[in-house]
Amino acid sequence: MRSSLRTPAVVLAVAATAGLVLIMALRFGGAVDDTVLPGIPTPGPVTLWLLPIVRMLADLLGVLTAGLTVTAAFLLPGDGRSVAAHGWLLLRRVTWLALSWGLASTALIVLTVSDVLGMPVTRLSGQAVLSFAISISQGQALLLQAALAVTVAVLSRGGVSRGLAAVTAGLAMIALLPPAFTGHAAGAGDHQIAVTSLALHVLAASLWIGGLAGLLLVRRHRRFADTAGRYSRLALACFVATGVSGVANAAVRLGGAAALGDSRYGVLVLLKVFALVIVGLIGVAHRRRTLPALRAGAPWAFLRLAAGELVVLGAAAGLAVALSRSPTPVPEETVAPDPLVELLGFDQPGPPSAVRMLTGPLPDMFFLTVCAAGIAAYLVGVWRLRRAGHGWPITRTVSWVSGMLLLAAITGLGVARYAYVLFSVHMVQHMVLSMAVPILLVGGAPVTLALRALRRPADPQVRGAREWLLLILHSRPARILSHPLVALGIYVVSLYGLYLSDLLGTLMRYHLGHLAMLVHFVLAGYLLFWVLIGVDPGRRRVHPAMLTVVHFLAMVAHAFFGFVLLQSTTVIAADWYTAVHPPWASSLLADQHLGASLAWAFGEIPAVVIMLVLVRQWIRSDEREQARLDRAADRADSSGEPDDLARYNAFLAATAAREQAGGNFPAPDADQ
Repeated sequence: MRSSLRTPAVVLAVAATAGLVLIMALRFGGAVDDTVLPGIPTPGPVTLWLLPIVRMLADLLGVLTAGLTVTAAFLLPGDGRSVAAHGWLLLRRVTWLALSWGLASTALIVLTVSDVLGMPVTRLSGQAVLSFAISISQGQALLLQAALAVTVAVLSRGGVSRGLAAVTAGLAMIALLPPAFTGHAAGAGDHQIAVTSLALHVLAASLWIGGLAGLLLVRRHRRFADTAGRYSRLALACFVATGVSGVANAAVRLGGAAALGDSRYGVLVLLKVFALVIVGLIGVAHRRRTLPALRAGAPWAFLRLAAGELVVLGAAAGLAVALSRSPTPVPEETVAPDPLVELLGFDQPGPPSAVRMLTGPLPDMFFLTVCAAGIAAYLVGVWRLRRAGHGWPITRTVSWVSGMLLLAAITGLGVARYAYVLFSVHMVQHMVLSMAVPILLVGGAPVTLALRALRRPADPQVRGAREWLLLILHSRPARILSHPLVALGIYVVSLYGLYLSDLLGTLMRYHLGHLAMLVHFVLAGYLLFWVLIGVDPGRRRVHPAMLTVVHFLAMVAHAFFGFVLLQSTTVIAADWYTAVHPPWASSLLADQHLGASLAWAFGEIPAVVIMLVLVRQWIRSDEREQARLDRAADRADSSGEPDDLARYNAFLAATAAREQAGGNFPAPDADQ
């Protein structure tokens, strides 16, 4: 029996539920308390109510934009290099959704200024709004989100290429994140967990809700059952990521489990958890009942359950916006804020020791997620190969897992705390991330494992992870980046550019900047060592002699960098390190010289190891070439025909004879 539900009715139900829950949660959480306190300005009831409503509208538009682009690019079958008809229709809808998203984000700038200044919108000046958008982190985030949303709208009309659709989807997902790096999470202690967990929470929840909305719009597609199956796997991963990141973020904001029942903020968190559990149960029903029904030819089996899931998710979205506006639990005794804790996100550590370096963890949700997912995915790939009867070298598995564990340790143990306040420890962290970790990861040959373990989709018009990986490996940007001189240039320029400019201090002040810097260390090092000693496909075939020269140039550049720092009398990132300099530490310049010495010494061992590997590859390359020539000579002897070497020797002999005879006869053909 067909359901009487239609997409507009589902949209209205979701919007009504989200709005109703938002209003109730705002009142309950005290986010719209318009009581005027003596001496404290208020923006008025219009801003108090309109700000969260527009915030929710912007969030829903962003979720729909990301979900529809992901559905068009990755979930639906294509038409050769182009998206199919349903994908094209989704991208057309994305245009207006993204433009509306950009307008809503722009309106949020004005409303946020009104809220921050405690001034009604009608009394704001254009200069105040512009200054907020350019100079304040909240304004910068909203302005960036608006710009990215408009860019997504333009790209959605740029063509029907599946590659362009994938780029548009990636940009839409990035556009969801800027506001996550401001607000409650950015101002909380332990913001290494709070900020990153919130970003992961927003991204996972958006893909979950937006992908489901995209499915509703393409439910008449003739291959909808397969598309729903692919979404189901994505939704399961998003459910886990949303739950884990939400728990981590709530733990930081609440400060303890007792606050769940003792504060209104905690009650709202419990209601959101309840909504997540309900949606999880609906997801189980989808996998057990709906997907088999779709495969059996009952397309209407999906709509009713999906509509109910979207309504609950809409309620969760309303709770999320209300939580972002509600005051978090605070201690009854007011304590003067510590500027250093606000800057670092943690208390200043004591004098360093081996025990403190290896204990007192400072976990970062981003690197924990990357390492856990990286190890799990790699081990699943190895398990698939062995289950199919294929072997995989244990040394590669050990190398990959060791690299991931080292990455987690250097970014999450006590050494990460000291890397914020001491240049010398920061330099050790840099060397480990750019040399030791990449060498171990490259030794794991992850691309080779992925190409062998990933399954091909049953539908040839569907691009799975393996197909996208092959496209990336064979793309023009990959060929440019894999050139040895390009990889060397990225590694060296980033090394000198970071420390011989004011960039380091700027990046250290922002969690996102610090995170991007550490990720760049790993990626730049991985690219260089992948080009030098990697065994994965996609690399340029370059003779080991040239690779040895490139590595020698990298060693020289690294040594000269250490020499420059040792001789420098200017403190790098002086503003940052002056602000966080511990009282027990040596002078800034002495610590900088110590870091230069450590960088110089640390690079020697990995450099020698890589050089030995390259020399070994060079010898093996010559041995293989000699073996090839020997086989060619053996074949020539058995067939009675001269081989290449014999023909070349005959050519040289004939040329010499011609020169002795005065050149009175034509030179013989070298191929004869």
